[in-house]
Amino acid sequence: MLINCVAYGKDGRKLRDISVDAISDVLKDPDQFVWVGLLEPDEALLAKLQEEFGLHDLAIEDAHSAHQRPKIEIYDDTLFIVLHTAQVLEGKIEFGETHIFFGARFLLTVRHGASLSYAPARKSCEQTPELMALGPSYALYAVLDFIVDNFLPIVSNFKEELHKLEKDIFEDTFKREVIERLYLLKRELVTLRLAVSPMQDILNQLTRFHGRLICDEVKLYLRDVFDHAARISDTTNTMGELLSSAMNVNLAMVSVAQNEVVKRLAGWAALLAAPTLVASWYGMNFHNMPELGTEYGYFVVVGLTVAICVGLFVGLRRAKWL
Repeated sequence: MLINCVAYGKDGRKLRDISVDAISDVLKDPDQFVWVGLLEPDEALLAKLQEEFGLHDLAIEDAHSAHQRPKIEIYDDTLFIVLHTAQVLEGKIEFGETHIFFGARFLLTVRHGASLSYAPARKSCEQTPELMALGPSYALYAVLDFIVDNFLPIVSNFKEELHKLEKDIFEDTFKREVIERLYLLKRELVTLRLAVSPMQDILNQLTRFHGRLICDEVKLYLRDVFDHAARISDTTNTMGELLSSAMNVNLAMVSVAQNEVVKRLAGWAALLAAPTLVASWYGMNFHNMPELGTEYGYFVVVGLTVAICVGLFVGLRRAKWL
């Protein structure tokens, strides 16, 4: 449950790994700050961290549950941020959550569900101590940037999948799995949009407010993350419209194919109707039908029936009903 618990110096360099019990002692030193990473912690561990960092009861209560909406709230001098994350597992997109407690001298991340480790973001920060010297706000930027950048390959996969399905849509044969896959993509995309769109508001608040916690130098980096989130949001909105259009086109293609079948059936039915009408006319067995007594009546009726059928065939063929 406890992934990392590290103390950093004023110069941004890693000092040492520490225990949870030592957090409050480290925070007594104004030249040090703490970065803690958790994965689905239990109540006892969260209670201990609440004691060490002095976190609010409501924020800790929200951190217990992995079913929160994306939001940013402030409790005294601590920001509580909830973000949705995404990860591709076995070809499917799974969604999780990250709860962030951010103070002037600490950063605490709590991961729930499908979420990649923030070890790469931590490593990147430790490799640039001159930037890490900006304090926990730069570590917060690194986590947010990692979350947003993780959406990019997922969006790229959406584009590739949609491109493949577009080819299947215009095939001559109808495939039920195509419309099913389009629906599943639409559902996953809606969930992805619900995860990405609120991040713009959260990042906007971080860049405009909370100046006591976030230094101006870091706000420049946060604006860059905001631009990435806005671009991803615009892309997901566009793909949502494309998916809706693809579903409509697929249904239209099915309707067109059905209409073609109905037209052909109607054309052949019209051809069969002509000899059926003639046969039923002369099948009434009336005695006073003068043409029945003529020598060439049979051949005339047969020839007339064939001529009608040929005429209908040519007309329907020109009308593309056959």
